[in-house]
This record gives sequence, structure tokens and C-alpha cells, in this order.
Amino acid sequence: MREIQFREALREAMSEEMRRDENVFLMGQEVAEYNGAYKVSQGMLAEFGPKRVKDTPISELGVSGIGIGASMNGLRPIVEYMTFNFSLVAIDQIINGAAKMMSMSGGQYSCPIVFRGPTGNAGQLSSQHSQNFENWYANTPGLKVIVPSNPYDAKGLLKAAIRDDDPVIFMESELMYGDKGPVPEGEYLLPIGVADVKREGTDVTIVSFGKIIKVAYQAAEELAKEGISCEIIDLRTVRPIDYAAIIASVKKTNRLVIVEEAWPLASISSEISYHVQRFAFDYLDAPIVRVASKDLPLPYAPTLIQEILPSVRRTIDAVKTVTYK
Repeated sequence: MREIQFREALREAMSEEMRRDENVFLMGQEVAEYNGAYKVSQGMLAEFGPKRVKDTPISELGVSGIGIGASMNGLRPIVEYMTFNFSLVAIDQIINGAAKMMSMSGGQYSCPIVFRGPTGNAGQLSSQHSQNFENWYANTPGLKVIVPSNPYDAKGLLKAAIRDDDPVIFMESELMYGDKGPVPEGEYLLPIGVADVKREGTDVTIVSFGKIIKVAYQAAEELAKEGISCEIIDLRTVRPIDYAAIIASVKKTNRLVIVEEAWPLASISSEISYHVQRFAFDYLDAPIVRVASKDLPLPYAPTLIQEILPSVRRTIDAVKTVTYK
């Protein structure tokens, strides 16, 4: 199977859906003439023209509102944010508009819209450009939230998101756009809300999602050298969460570690921890342990960044805590 970059997988997903459905269009800052801030939309203006690949002003609130209005009138917009840190300017439109429109209109209006762009740490970008908001959006009824970790999942899930009749938050990472992975030539879609067991194991379940799952992979490789077998579950979507997959794995391994890039308070890992202790308590042989970012704004200094973010060492220590190794 061919290997392509994460950005290429996203581009293929959008382009295929735009060829399939003339109501799909892309809008955002620098998506057209500049070929995208991260070159995700490279070449799309040339193929689809300025009516369907639209550069917008630096006004996330206005752009999101236009997208929501368009989606209510039969179109399927893809709104790109240069970073989800900037989506906070538009959060009123997303949460009080898109997420609630179906309910408030009594089912008369749906909002088939995708809000996509990078989330989380991207190196030395400091506090205002390095935050994770997937748990914020996942807290909102009416939204679906997808955080893929590899090119294959990204393409299949983005195509599913574009076809979905509900508003979807699709979160990527600047540090993943150049990642390569196998992606088949033919069309495929992945179901929203279904987790994937990326690595089979017997001693402990590690649940993660997005780019930080790479930390789980590295930790699992190191732990395997010491005879500790880790099962890794990639959530892929954090609303809805595939609780059944997590519970099934915990019933097999009897231990759970959750690795997440967001801050610890009211996080996805908090929700999973509650659900597992509620519905699989009798299967746990050790307390649930989570590895999250320290409860601080991300600094600029690279040494401090390493201390704050989840690391391979912290993940290994967490696994050894629950396996008593």
C-alpha cells in the first residue's frame, strides 16, 4: 500500500468529497491563494476555483457564522482554522449556533458543517497557541469531535465528517502534517465513534488519541523489553466515546492508563476514568492512572515544554504503577 503524508490524506478526503458533492466547499484563512497555512489545501484552488475554495478575512467569528448559515441552507462547508486556539473567537457561533440548531429548530434545520484545524502543542509557540480544547467541545451536546492520529484514520474520518448531517469538530496537529502512513488508493470511510485497538496486549490497557498516542507507542515498545504487554486503544473520536471498546479491553488486561495532552481537570481521561470505575470496577486490579499535561500554560522554553507535556518516561512510570513492576 502507498504511503502518503497526513496533509495529503486530508487533501484527498476534501477533494474527493468536493468532486462527489458540489455543495461541499472549503473556506478559511490562506486556504486558497497560499495553498493553506500548512499546505493541506495545496492545488485545490486550481481544481475547484474561488467559489469553492475561499480565502477569508481574519475573522473566525464571522467566517464560522457564514459557514453555519450556509450549512442550514443546503451546503456542506468545511471551515479551516489556522489553529483551534483561534476558534475561541468563534466559540459562540459553534456552541450556541451550530451545536444547538437542530434542537432549537425542532429538527427543521441541521448543520452539516466541519470545523477543522490543528490543536495542541506545536513546539515553541508558547501559551496562547499550544492549547487543547477537544474536551471543551466534547462537553457540548450536538457536536461530534474527532482527533485522528494517522493518515489512514484522518482520511476515512474526514470523509465521514463531511457527509455527516451534524456539526463536526475535526482536530489535527501541526506536528503531524508531515507524518507518513499507509492509505489505500480506493475510497473508504471510517465510522465516527468507533475506537481502534492499535496494539494487542495482555497486562495493561493504554487509551490515547491524536498525536500524543505516539508517546504510548514508544512507551509500549520500551515496556515490552521488560516483559510488560500493553494494549493500545486509539479513541479516534472523543464525542462520541467508544466506551464498549475500552471496557472490553479493561476486562482483558484488568489495568488502565490514559495518556492525554490536555490539562487534567475535566478532561477526556476524567470522563473515561469515571465510566470504567462505574461499569468495570470489579475487573480492575489497580487504580486507574492518567498521564496528562501539567496544570500550567505551556511555556516557550523547550526544556520546560518537555517537563509539562506527557512523556514516554511518565507513561512508563504510570504503567509500572498499575502493574506493580
